[in-house]
Amino acid sequence: MAFQLDNISKPKTVTTKKSDTTSFLQKEITLFGNSFSNKIKEDLYSELSVLLKAGITLKDALELIESSHKKQQHKDVLKNISESIVSGQTLSQSVAEQKEFTDYEYYSLKIGEETGTLDQVVQQLSGFYARKNEQRRNIVSALTYPTIILSTAILVLVFMLTYVVPMFQDIFEQQKVELPAITKLIVAASEFIKSYGWLILVIVLLLFSSRAIFNKKLWFKKIKDEFAIKLPFIGDFVKTVYLSQFTQAVSLLTASKVPVVNSIQLVKQMIDFYPLKDALNKVEESILKGNTLSDSLKQHKLFDDKMVAMVKVAEETNQNEFIFERLNTQYNTQVQQRSKLLSTLMEPFIILFVGVLVGVILIAMYLPMFKLSSVMG
Repeated sequence: MAFQLDNISKPKTVTTKKSDTTSFLQKEITLFGNSFSNKIKEDLYSELSVLLKAGITLKDALELIESSHKKQQHKDVLKNISESIVSGQTLSQSVAEQKEFTDYEYYSLKIGEETGTLDQVVQQLSGFYARKNEQRRNIVSALTYPTIILSTAILVLVFMLTYVVPMFQDIFEQQKVELPAITKLIVAASEFIKSYGWLILVIVLLLFSSRAIFNKKLWFKKIKDEFAIKLPFIGDFVKTVYLSQFTQAVSLLTASKVPVVNSIQLVKQMIDFYPLKDALNKVEESILKGNTLSDSLKQHKLFDDKMVAMVKVAEETNQNEFIFERLNTQYNTQVQQRSKLLSTLMEPFIILFVGVLVGVILIAMYLPMFKLSSVMG
């Protein structure tokens, strides 16, 4: 019999005095490394699974894991969980009191406790975070080199506009040469950079530093996510990343015998991507009206025909866990392939873009020189 999430009431979160950190499920990158990050969670659940399967009590397992951590903040989180368990609470209730953890983890652990499969659930959570960490490493690896190239290129262009172009400009003013339109444009850009370059830098820094504030606004996330998904190639890559996370989460929840509607509700809480959350809201409404999951997914272009067909097979053969696991493997493979392809494609495009800009600047500077030499000749 499937385990009903409706029978679970989440305990009221207790506010404890600790630093203001945010779970990865709300914010991927945090400043100064003070968060209880995805990597920490992966190790926590992996070690907890091994210790529980070895027959060690939950309290002793948490104390062993706590002693292996070096950062006091991580020790404090695990110590608070241990103390809550000693006071008579379950692991899921103890986790719910720590804001470093999410509703998704709370319900998963609660299911494991109610079904007697806690060691399996924590192992699945470890695998879940391991996949997310793998995806993040692939994306960072794919974007690091192009980002370095682009940053270097921008510095080169700024240097040329700030120091090289003014040298030619002085020569042109001394010789009173009539400048072509393209040269006037480059000179104007150079003067703008010299006059307002610091202001542009301040604006960029302010926008970057205020991104955390804007990310809490629904309108900003909606515009940002919908813009990202419409970008050529990058949009497909972003969609594949989140479909991989979606199928992985559903696979884990299905293995724990969570009903479909409850799975959709939990996935909406853990994936912070507006197009997917909006589509899942409509999928949930469709399922509640009596439609199957495959028919509900089919109504939204975010879910491709392959997923719809595989889900339909899963419903007919009652192999939801296996099918979603296979889908997750396929999407994860696509993420790895496309991340490598993204890195391969971005590098020549950036080099070509920068080369064209540098060429335009050089041509704009040398055109008046050619005119001056012909007049002098």
